[in-house]
Amino acid sequence: MRNYDFTPLYRATVGFDRIADMMDRALTSDVTQPSYPPYNIEKTDENAYRISVAVAGFSPDELSVEVKEATLVIAARKTDDAKPGQYLHRGIATRAFERRFALADHMRVTGAVHELGMLHIELVREMPEALKPRRIEIARPQANAVPPQIGKSKTVDAPETVET
Repeated sequence: MRNYDFTPLYRATVGFDRIADMMDRALTSDVTQPSYPPYNIEKTDENAYRISVAVAGFSPDELSVEVKEATLVIAARKTDDAKPGQYLHRGIATRAFERRFALADHMRVTGAVHELGMLHIELVREMPEALKPRRIEIARPQANAVPPQIGKSKTVDAPETVET
């Protein structure tokens, strides 16, 4: 695996520390990412997203969804009150898990729904007014106004002399 040094990026930029940290974590993390539980990320609108996680075998009380420091954390812990039984085949995994998603700036979790063995988490991107593009109106000159002459200096006429 290649190792990249992001030190020059830290020296040459201001305010991009989080991006550099995320790239550093992504490149130095373990190549074998956990695949349990499976999930989908879909774009439902221009500024809306949905993360769907397969959580078969977990009740809503056993699931936890939290946002901490721009990271969405989905966790599940099976309670011990499950009745013991004799399984001939156990294919539904109900092991504890914790899945993390790094959220971009201005992303907000708006809700979570547990239905039919799936946990759906709704997210929306809310851009602040200061970051939204805005149109600047171009003023038109008035009808009787003299257009300014660019690059020429304005001369002042000498006062008129009155002869007596």
